[in-house]
Amino acid sequence: MGFAAAAKPNTHTSSKSNKESRGMGLLLVFFPQDQNKITNSIDNKNTTSRFIRKTTSSLLFNKAQSTISICALLVFLTLLLFTLSTFEPSIQTPTTSSSTIKNSRRFLSQKTQVSSSFHWFFPMWDYKPLHVKQKPNISSSSFALQGMGTLYRRGTKAMNDLIVSHVIEDLTEDELRLFLRVLHRSGVTSKADTVFLFGSSLSSRFSFVIQEENESFLKLIQHYKESNNKGSRDTVFSFDSTQFWKSGKNNVEEPIWGKKGRGNYSNSTEAESESTRLTYGSIVGFDVNELDPENSLAGFLDYVPMSLRRWACYPMLLGRVRRNFKHIMLLDIKSLMLLSDPLGRVRNRSPESVYLLTKESSSGKHSKKNSDKTQSYCQVNSVILMGGTRGIRRLANAMLTEIVRATMQHKKKNSISETGILSQLVGNGYILKNVNLITSTESIQEASSLMVSSSKSAADYSIIQRGNNNHDLNSIIMKLICLCEVDSSVYRDC
Repeated sequence: MGFAAAAKPNTHTSSKSNKESRGMGLLLVFFPQDQNKITNSIDNKNTTSRFIRKTTSSLLFNKAQSTISICALLVFLTLLLFTLSTFEPSIQTPTTSSSTIKNSRRFLSQKTQVSSSFHWFFPMWDYKPLHVKQKPNISSSSFALQGMGTLYRRGTKAMNDLIVSHVIEDLTEDELRLFLRVLHRSGVTSKADTVFLFGSSLSSRFSFVIQEENESFLKLIQHYKESNNKGSRDTVFSFDSTQFWKSGKNNVEEPIWGKKGRGNYSNSTEAESESTRLTYGSIVGFDVNELDPENSLAGFLDYVPMSLRRWACYPMLLGRVRRNFKHIMLLDIKSLMLLSDPLGRVRNRSPESVYLLTKESSSGKHSKKNSDKTQSYCQVNSVILMGGTRGIRRLANAMLTEIVRATMQHKKKNSISETGILSQLVGNGYILKNVNLITSTESIQEASSLMVSSSKSAADYSIIQRGNNNHDLNSIIMKLICLCEVDSSVYRDC
């Protein structure tokens, strides 16, 4: 039974194939001329199917190979563009040799030639390196700190003091030039680094002025050195180059600003001896949008002036350099100029100390019961504040909080003033209980008083305020500076 059951399917299959063969035979009997066509069509179908399979596989392989080649080319071009855009030559330490200015100009010309050589490679993007887009003679070839700011001049060593000067909106180029020229001649830059805090889009406007005064300062040092004339500070605006020559070891700590070098940092040159070396601080600049990108006070004020927004920038800036500086000065360069080093008032104080210049003022508010009595309070001069790093940081954080509180309490948001808020904060001893406040009634002389007694020593006038007639005053001070023959040969406007 098993054999019979297994044989049935075979019988059925064989009978079916026999029927098909008979059918084909009948077709060949009746149509013998189509035999070759049928055979050829079967062969053609088999050949075509094999060709289609081969063609499809080859097309897929070619497409995959082309895609991989295009991706590899795009990756290579991206890496090349990134390398060219982020290339920074090593920054040499500035020296006082006569070739300092020439080397900087030669370096700028080389950068221009390099940019022109790459221009043919990227004509459709009009590619230019980042440094060529700046004004000529600007050597700020790197960021100042952690990818932010602009490095105008890298100092010869790390300094313990920091001057943070904020630039308000209506400051002119002549006013900034005069401030820098007097600052370089005061000798304070031999002990401190200088940071400029610019309002929005102001840094590009003043970059050329800052660099030009830096070059004039180096030329002035070189002239006095070649003439064996150290100068003196017998008058207010005279220049004493001995303040910038220090004795000590050549291997010193590297400045915090700019690109870090490898190995031991040394600012010694062939022209300098082993016992003395040139010493001056760094000069950098930051935009308020870098330190306060959200414009923290914009939600509380319709218009945020620079005098208030600077307090929103101090926490980030001072927080990043808190371990590098011992003393900090906050300065308004529109109102003041430094003729000597005023930080000597706080160098022997504690890190929590803050030195304030105050004056007695009456509020003018009378009560009904005591109409004959006038409330008096201590008004703080907000154009200059100095002290230990810890104390200045705590004051800046408290001031920012107090500004927000004052704007929320006043119906007219734009009616608040920086001096009023700072005076109220200082008067509240509880908020600044962790700050050692040192108040002084020292008065700041106006610059007009120097015209009468210009022969006095600069020690008597460490800080001066500009006054109202700034234009006439600037021209008078410039003329006094240009009285010296050496100085007149250095400054182009003499």
